[in-house]
Amino acid sequence: MHFFTQRSPLRELHEKVAAGQRISESEALRLFESKDLNSVGAMADVACRRKVGNRATYILNRYINYSNYCILSCQFCSFARKKRDADGFQFTIEEIVQKAREALHLGITELHIVGGLHPSLPFSYYTDMLKALRALDGRLQLKAFTAIEILHLAWLAKKSVPETLGALKDAGLDSLTGGGAEIFRPEVRSAIAKGKESAAEYLDVHRTWHRMGGRSTCTMLYGHVESLADRVDHLRHLRELQDETHGFVGFVPLPYHPENNRIPVRHAPSGFDALRTIAVSRIYLDNFDHVTAYWVGMGLKLAQVALSFGADDLHGTILEEHIFHMAGSKSPQLQTEAEMVKAIREAGLSPVQRNTFYEPLKSWGCPPCAALPSQVTESAPKHGRSEILESNLATG
Repeated sequence: MHFFTQRSPLRELHEKVAAGQRISESEALRLFESKDLNSVGAMADVACRRKVGNRATYILNRYINYSNYCILSCQFCSFARKKRDADGFQFTIEEIVQKAREALHLGITELHIVGGLHPSLPFSYYTDMLKALRALDGRLQLKAFTAIEILHLAWLAKKSVPETLGALKDAGLDSLTGGGAEIFRPEVRSAIAKGKESAAEYLDVHRTWHRMGGRSTCTMLYGHVESLADRVDHLRHLRELQDETHGFVGFVPLPYHPENNRIPVRHAPSGFDALRTIAVSRIYLDNFDHVTAYWVGMGLKLAQVALSFGADDLHGTILEEHIFHMAGSKSPQLQTEAEMVKAIREAGLSPVQRNTFYEPLKSWGCPPCAALPSQVTESAPKHGRSEILESNLATG
């Protein structure tokens, strides 16, 4: 048994997780409420290694926000603007294609495309955008639109949700994004995103997409006005849908950033909270293969530590991220592939470049931690926390 759990009050839960048994909502809440972060992290690491072995992934991708004009006024959102606002924007399809063309020269395999609920763009704008990007490079995977965008597009097109998703799929859509989940509890949802789609509507869009053979990611926005029990309730809904459809390829917890919005929260979630949320999510979501430490919201150092607390993915290199940075994130606008590989190696894991569906594209092996992609030679991976990782844990 792991050192941290030998004398822990959580020992029986560790034994349950080690045996591959499913934990209940009350047990998940107990883990959230525990101050023994090391024991919770050790359990999550056991669950993670059982799923993915001694590796961690990243993706070469670019974010494109086609517009920040939005008909909604969600209290938590720092991204959305009205047409009267001077800092609103929208791109033409030609401008979006040019952004994609530039990123292709950097080796990206995915475009991540989301925006506000634009008040006047026609449905053809979205299908034509996908078709133009598909024509640019048929190998480029197009991950686009949140559930609320899909509902908005269905309203624009005067189509049902299945018909709308079918039209987008025919135009080139490969995957739905997981954004917009926020917190499912109705009282919390009303407090932070009044007027947005309900939890049932969010889940039904993804259910419909999964039944059509599509796959998607899902998210949870934490660290604002929700309780720990609200987080467990949110995770329960996701686990139940995954039991039903098996269509989610990964879960991405998103730490809330409090600047430039109307929710009275003074501080972003702490490093402790970020690590325990990732750890409990990994343990509870036993039917999910992948949990992402979103470095844009956490910072790369803390995301690196999260690789020992249940996460197995650092997300992407990401160019031109707007949503978190407009909410106050101070992380860089991008990471290089070399930085991602280095961070994974320093955590004692084998770096793997993945595609949109978390399928491996390239494995770097795990030679000495300081090596960069251009210096890589294949070798057997080694596991164990490095001095650098311990330093990041101390300062994260």
